Amino acid sequence: MATKYSQYRRVEPASLEQRDEPRLRLSITRASVRRHGKTPVDALLHDLSTYGCRLAAGIEADQGERLWLRFDGRMPVAATVVWCLDGMVGCRFDEQIERAMMRALTLRIA
Repeated sequence: MATKYSQYRRVEPASLEQRDEPRLRLSITRASVRRHGKTPVDALLHDLSTYGCRLAAGIEADQGERLWLRFDGRMPVAATVVWCLDGMVGCRFDEQIERAMMRALTLRIA
């Protein structure tokens, strides 16, 4: 239970990454986002793990909204919006992407 002294205490970010899978930073320009019943819009993929990604798509999506993501012309991946802020969207894939796809996308890092 929080007291009046600890309730608004500033907390520093964790210095230890606690994700199950590593998140790789990359930039792939050939990504697109499609909302239900809409046409795809171009996006720039910034982070990728086998469970989710962060991308710049210039859209305002609601938390929990379903999207279809396509990376580098590959098959679409179903995802759910976890957060959206200033044109950046954080998504969790509905199913973990295959390691082969992850490897193919991350080998393109220049």
